Amino acid sequence: MLKRLFEERPGDAGLGGQQRRMATLVVVLATLLAVLDLGIVNIALPSLASSLGVEESRAVWVATTYQLVCAASLLSFAALSRLVGQWRVFTSGLALYSLGALGAALAQNLELLLVWRVVQGLGGAAILSLGPSLYRNIFPHRLLGRAIGLNAMVVAFGLASGPTLGGLVLTLGSWPWVFALNVPVGLVAIGLAWRVLPSEPWRHGGFDWPGALLSVLMMGGFVLTMERFGHGGHYLLVGGLGVLSLLSMAVFIWRQRRTSTPLVPLSLFEAPRFATASIVTVLAFTAQGAAFVALPFLYQSVMGVSPLEAALLFTPWPLALLVSGPVAGRLADKRDPALLVAGGLGLFLCGMVGLGWLSTAGSALYLLIPSLLCGLGYGFFQAPNNREIMGSAPLTLSASASGVLASLRTFGQCLGSALVALVMALPFGNVTLALWLAAVLALLALLASVLRLSQPAQVTAA
Repeated sequence: MLKRLFEERPGDAGLGGQQRRMATLVVVLATLLAVLDLGIVNIALPSLASSLGVEESRAVWVATTYQLVCAASLLSFAALSRLVGQWRVFTSGLALYSLGALGAALAQNLELLLVWRVVQGLGGAAILSLGPSLYRNIFPHRLLGRAIGLNAMVVAFGLASGPTLGGLVLTLGSWPWVFALNVPVGLVAIGLAWRVLPSEPWRHGGFDWPGALLSVLMMGGFVLTMERFGHGGHYLLVGGLGVLSLLSMAVFIWRQRRTSTPLVPLSLFEAPRFATASIVTVLAFTAQGAAFVALPFLYQSVMGVSPLEAALLFTPWPLALLVSGPVAGRLADKRDPALLVAGGLGLFLCGMVGLGWLSTAGSALYLLIPSLLCGLGYGFFQAPNNREIMGSAPLTLSASASGVLASLRTFGQCLGSALVALVMALPFGNVTLALWLAAVLALLALLASVLRLSQPAQVTAA
């Protein structure tokens, strides 16, 4: 797959030769840093709380702060890149993330650690909002599916393997290493980025500051609502945050329709397949987010395995993604992406049904095959679906499409976590019911993708 990804033909747009390889390495390294963060840090929270002498409920803010700041600023960084250039925003994001990681590793108390997590969150947002968009400038159109497939594989692998890697790091060292290991990788990526990422001129135009503020309130309010809901926050606080998020969303949409310099051009959603692919993204990531929260409880609390064993039981999912992601990306350049997405979600649904069905079997080993099916199916879903989202946007709006994609992914993950918390708080709720809920969401994603087959194939704008 990689050999074909870097082959050159006369008349190819984008970068060529060694520059294309090195630019791809930069985006892969940066994306891995940003998406691995949450899974690794979650595993470290108990030991971090013990070391700093704080309650575990307060230590949760180490993870929440990163996710909150990242989600709240995704759309703003994507819009800013249209003015100052994607490579400047992306490289600055790498610098912020690395600086935040160093500060977090050296922090001696929770308050200072949270400050550095804010810095990391800003850097992560700049990275994740522009990764897919940069591929459109690095690769020619004929290889876009493979490139987006590579990015989808990196994101999905990072999300799925975070708990495993976090468990290994804590087995060998203390919690500061969870942050410190990011620093040398970040510095290497920064050095390469300045040398190889395609430069862009500064552009004239305005920045939608009111829209940026509204997007912060909209996405930040939603993430905070889900976090407080999942941790038993007071109903007035949760309800107030939810209302704030919804009102901000309504005013944000109203603003984007009327300003000449929108943060997110709503014309992107006029393409039926872009809109449907966006819905499918939310549903699928909500299902995956729910599974990733429910499975650790199933492995450790119900089946009684150790944290390291639970982390290793996640392994089939990311390994399967490593196989299916590149294959799906290559096929997406030749076949209808919607057909591949439907097939992938069918496999993912089978895996989720298997997890729900076998969750009461008593042995974690029975869940390895369903987890493998989930990984295979998710790889075939994500790469073609992302390719359709990115490929259907005009090149001048690729940063906006990339920001939308990252926001939808974050929205789904947060919603999945909150739904598991809701199900397990019910009098009759349990982990098995949460897994069946994830299966229902996977079914809805599959149905939406099947409906997309009746829509005309999207013609990519130049």
